[in-house]
Order: sequence, then structure tokens, then C-alpha cells
Amino acid sequence: MNFGGVEENVVTREEFPLAKAKEVLKKEVIAVIGYGVQGPGQSLNLKDNGFNVIVGQRKGKTWDKAVADGWVPGETLFEIEEACKRGTIIEYLLSDAAQIEVWPTVKKQLTPGKALYFSHGFGITYKERTKIVPPKDIDVIMVAPKGSGTSLRTMFLENRGLNSSFAIFQDASGKAWDRVVALGIGVGSGYLFETTFEREVYSDLTGERGTLMGAIQGLLLAQFEVLRANGHTPSEAFNETVEELTQSLMPLFAAKGMDWMYANCSTTAQRGALDWMVPFHDAVKPVFEKLYAEVKSGNEAQRSIDTNSKPDYREGLDNELKQLHESEMWRTGAVVRKLRPENQK
Repeated sequence: MNFGGVEENVVTREEFPLAKAKEVLKKEVIAVIGYGVQGPGQSLNLKDNGFNVIVGQRKGKTWDKAVADGWVPGETLFEIEEACKRGTIIEYLLSDAAQIEVWPTVKKQLTPGKALYFSHGFGITYKERTKIVPPKDIDVIMVAPKGSGTSLRTMFLENRGLNSSFAIFQDASGKAWDRVVALGIGVGSGYLFETTFEREVYSDLTGERGTLMGAIQGLLLAQFEVLRANGHTPSEAFNETVEELTQSLMPLFAAKGMDWMYANCSTTAQRGALDWMVPFHDAVKPVFEKLYAEVKSGNEAQRSIDTNSKPDYREGLDNELKQLHESEMWRTGAVVRKLRPENQK
């Protein structure tokens, strides 16, 4: 398929329908390891699509969540090692830090012919740091939905699809392509575009720290602070910074593109946006170049490994998230959201 003059390998649900995916995987037992971010959405979508799925999870809150979602201990829900033993395809969906910790247990169950599936290229791309080195006689594949597991599940229930990338790192069986595409269709992808483990993790880490989360929060906060410092009320600052963006403009450029949105705004808005786009671009591009270099070098990965491997990392992370939650901008946001018509009784 041609994207702006560049040919890419894309697989659609029309080209590889669900019936074909089920035929490819009819003899497979898919063991979804981890029930945190991606695990629930992928496992439930696979189950609802008619695949043979089990879940592997350590006992605790997430185990209880799996039970609440209908997974039955001893039948479709097992401890991690037992699930890995039973599975012919092991979906390794633990957090990056947990993958490093649990790897020795999982590796023992990777017998010849099995497939090891990831939804992130981190563990394999940075294998010198993670020590996740799969045996040579298994398939190593990836389907990476371009969104959260919650979005994957919600869109599936709405009969929509969340686009995913896919990659093959190792094809020992000769059927890795069929396996990975069938799994991509099975978990509810809208369409699949081919990548590599390396490209996926470089783009994913850059995106998370950039326009998807880190950069957007930084931009929003900077504008909010400037408006507040110049006497604008919290409500006005939030509406002009966040609410109009998310409720009015994002749906427009999600549907038809930023170019279409520009063309359908006032000429005053068009002139200002076109003029100020350039200094914003010039200001932030060096930051993105530095970010990408840190991701590619492995420095960003090492920071994540080091931080998330500390015994008290969750306490520190929760404290940082609490500060974000309690900031004036997002406290204002909570009030504004309650005032939306759909949230008023």
C-alpha cells in the first residue's frame, strides 16, 4: 500500500479474514502472560473471537481481576509457569521490568516449535540489557496495537479495530508470518502494518515521551501557566488549552486531517497557526532529535530498567502521578468534565 509515495506492507481484515486466522491457529493454545495493560484486552478479544486462550498470572490483584473477567482458575487461568507449559504460543505481555524478572521461568518452557509473542520490541531490541535471548528453535513475533489495551477492548466491543504493527524477529517454524498475522487479526486489529522489533521500540518510546504523552503534557502545561500568570481564570485557561483541543479540534483532524481542519477554521486562526507553527517546530525539533538519540542508544531503556527495578519504584511513581493529578490544570479539568452536558443529570 502506498503512503505518501512510500510503499508499505499492510494487511487488512478483508485480505486476511477472521475465519482464515482461526484456521491458522486452530491447533494452537495461546497463553497470555500478564493481566495488566495489554493482557485483558488481547485475551478477551481472542476468546470472544473463538480462539483457544488461557491466561498466566501471579496471584494477587490482577489474578482477582482475571477471575472477575471470567477466567477460571485451573481451567483457563494458571500460574505463569503452568500457562507457559500449556501454551504453544506464549504472549509475553508483562511490563518490561517484569519480563526481565520472569524471563528465566518463561524460557524453560520455550520448547521447539513454540512461538514467543511480544507487543513491544523492548525486551528483544535491548537484549544485551534485558538478557531476554530466546532459543533459536522457536518463532519470535510481535503484534503491537497502537493504543492501550483498554482502547483495544473498547473498540472491539464497538465492532471497530485498533491499528497494529507486526514484526517477525525469528522464523523457526516457517509459519511465523501466518501465525503473527492471524494473532493480529484475532486480537482485534483494524489493519496491520509491517515493522521490525527495533523500529517499533524506537518509534514507540519516542511517541510516548513525545506527542502522545510527554510533549503534549509539557505543551499544555506551558500554555496553561502563561494564561494563568496573565490573569486568566483556571476555567478559561483550561478551556482554551485542553477542552477545545480535545472536544472540538481533535475529532476534526482525527477524521479528516490537520490540513482539512486548518482549511475549515477562521482566516484569523489559519494565519496565526501557519505563522506560529514554524517557531514551535524549530523550538521542539532539537528536543525530539535528542530524545530519539537517547532511545536509539539504549540510554532511555536503561533508565527505565534501572528505575523500574527498584524495590520502591511503585511508591515513587505513584507520588509523581499524584502530583500530576493534583495540579491546578487537572483539578480544573475534573470540574470542567463534570460540566459537559453528557455528564450532567
